[in-house]
Amino acid sequence: MLYGIAAATTALLLAAVLAALLRPPALRLGLVDRRRRQRRVPLSGGVAVVLTTCLVAGAGDWSGIAPLGPDIGALVLAAAAVAVLGLVADLWRLRTRLLVLGTAVAAAFVVPYGDTGAWAGAVAVAWITFVALAFRALDHADGVAGTVGVVTAFGVAACAAFEVLDGLAVLLSVLAAALTGFLMHNWPPARVALGGCGSLFAGFLLASAAVTARAGYEETVGAGVLFALTAVAGADAVLVVVARRLAGRPLLRGGPDHLAHRLRRLGITPQGATVLLGAAAFSAVLVGTLVHSGWAGPYAVWWVAGGALAAVLGLLRVPAHARARDKGTARPRAREREVARTCEEEAAHTRARKSPRPHPRRAPLSAPRLFAPRRQSESAVRLPGSSDGRHGQRVSPQVSASLRVRNG
Repeated sequence: MLYGIAAATTALLLAAVLAALLRPPALRLGLVDRRRRQRRVPLSGGVAVVLTTCLVAGAGDWSGIAPLGPDIGALVLAAAAVAVLGLVADLWRLRTRLLVLGTAVAAAFVVPYGDTGAWAGAVAVAWITFVALAFRALDHADGVAGTVGVVTAFGVAACAAFEVLDGLAVLLSVLAAALTGFLMHNWPPARVALGGCGSLFAGFLLASAAVTARAGYEETVGAGVLFALTAVAGADAVLVVVARRLAGRPLLRGGPDHLAHRLRRLGITPQGATVLLGAAAFSAVLVGTLVHSGWAGPYAVWWVAGGALAAVLGLLRVPAHARARDKGTARPRAREREVARTCEEEAAHTRARKSPRPHPRRAPLSAPRLFAPRRQSESAVRLPGSSDGRHGQRVSPQVSASLRVRNG
């Protein structure tokens, strides 16, 4: 118990520090998110999560304080191999079929065929591959993949603890703590992202751990529990596939048609969309955990399936590609206002240039001039009582211009 708390605390701090330290090298190497962003977001968060989880779990197993066991050690190695494959996909554009093939091969080495059987084991391999790729697609917005991953890791750890799989429970606790430390830098607006390295690692580890914890139970109920534990990732994948099929778009071409994108189009803020998806994941994981532990009936999973179906059908009605479809005709409102204001200013300038300029009015002759009094010659000044003045003519008693004081 004490080691689990110490390991989780160490993983949280180490992931937060590594995500910050690896950010500058990732920017120099060009390990950045290729999605359309206004800023470059490095993918150092995924590398930090993978290194932290493997180092902390490996230290516990090497020291003997929390031995993982041979099966869990093989699971960690397979997840690390998938993470390397995702890192290659982050650095260079790797075909999706290669990601699918590599993830499926890694999943084939971790499925407990002795408890599941050959047929159910093959289905488990396909399901692990699907969940890993769904988590990679879930990294379409800031904070979504990390939040859903933390909630799912705690739920699967609870299932493992119920089955007395202490090594698996500690491993998942370390993963949850590492994702929490990563979220310190990935909360919207994100400074780092998971990328294919971290998202494939987290999805593969969570799906494989869920299969291991659920192995040996009835297959139909087990499928329902596994679906509930990863309902948000599965709903996002189904939404994208159905939407692109209906729109006639290629399935493997990216676009703003995921869960968080459609929630944003409904007017929800990025932080609100992340919290909403995290709450949905918590509800589904709670149902799956209760059904696995026997505290809820198997039919409770149908509530999760109904909620996921309603969310998919409802969000399908939200236009995901309105901007791309109406490009050139329907611009954003701010851009329209700016263009209209520019056109009005140009029209006003043109009218002012073509209209004749009015002549300025001349000032009246009797208007006084400031600071420029009219100078008078000394000979023209007539003193009062002088004999040179005409009879009856009043002479203004003014001082000579040379003797005047300039008082304004």
